[in-house]
Amino acid sequence: MIKNIIFDFGDIFINLDKQAPLKELAKLGVPGISDQMMEVCNQYEQGLLSTAEFVDFFNMEFKVSKSNLINAWNSILRDLPKHRLDFIKELSNNKKYRLFLLSNTNDLHISWIQNNWGKELYNEFKKCFEQFYLSHEINMRKPNADIFHFVLKENNLKIEETIFIDDTKENTDTAKALGMPIWNLNPKTEDVVNLFTRKEFKL
Repeated sequence: MIKNIIFDFGDIFINLDKQAPLKELAKLGVPGISDQMMEVCNQYEQGLLSTAEFVDFFNMEFKVSKSNLINAWNSILRDLPKHRLDFIKELSNNKKYRLFLLSNTNDLHISWIQNNWGKELYNEFKKCFEQFYLSHEINMRKPNADIFHFVLKENNLKIEETIFIDDTKENTDTAKALGMPIWNLNPKTEDVVNLFTRKEFKL
């Protein structure tokens, strides 16, 4: 029986446009994503680079202004549909499940969300979860197995009682390999609010 639910953030609750940063960076003269750029992004997502160091890398490498880079980087972020906020608030209020958020989120993105949503809405969303884990704050990121072991151990969760919901297959693949029930949600055809219609998870 499922007792705990671990949710991803992007394209589970907040809508994303994952192609937007590439398009916006291309307009600024950044030709594509190299292995070095991916490594810098991964380090930043784990909080191993500061925002200043992250921005300076692109500024020095491509002569992109800092403000233009930040705008391009944050262009991935879209809206939080009200029906999803209502869903997680109701789920939190009924206290039937322990709820956790586990997201690969960097400092620039979460700062944009806090400023764009406003403090009241952000806190309203955040307080729905027992723990609110952001990769840059805990220095780990999905799909690495250590981040799942960390959350399970920190909260004394049993794998077989804990479902993990994420739109990225490599993330759910790692969780599944550890023995965790998963839902690899397709944001184009599925919505997290329909979680309890999925009989295979016996929620």
